[in-house]
Amino acid sequence: MLKISRMDESTQMDATSGYLIQADISRNLIEVRYRGRVTAAVVKAVHEEVLNLLPQMRQGFTFLADLSSLESMELDCVADITKIMDACNAAGIGTVVRIVPDPRKDIGLNILSIIHYRRGVHVLTCQNSAEAQRAI
Repeated sequence: MLKISRMDESTQMDATSGYLIQADISRNLIEVRYRGRVTAAVVKAVHEEVLNLLPQMRQGFTFLADLSSLESMELDCVADITKIMDACNAAGIGTVVRIVPDPRKDIGLNILSIIHYRRGVHVLTCQNSAEAQRAI
């Protein structure tokens, strides 16, 4: 399992802001966990890391996005979120699993999914990690 963790350098005082990426090649799975107040710089870094991981994934891979520790996300993040979606779509993503405990914190991902994923990509929203692990 490959793990990549970065803190948002623009919010050094808040050590809980940032992201964690885990790629499990044997399970054909990329996991991205956001935490704290996520900036556009954080999502840009996630985009770059995901682009590096995609060549290792097989057709039909699963992408898990964990928003359970997300406090907020800047509106400027949308551009790189859609770039991540488009890159995953082009690489043959099969399933998207999102952990969103509070439906009010969906941040518009369901709408973006309709536009940026092809038909046949399964998109599931779970309330917690246990539910997401069962879905994977």
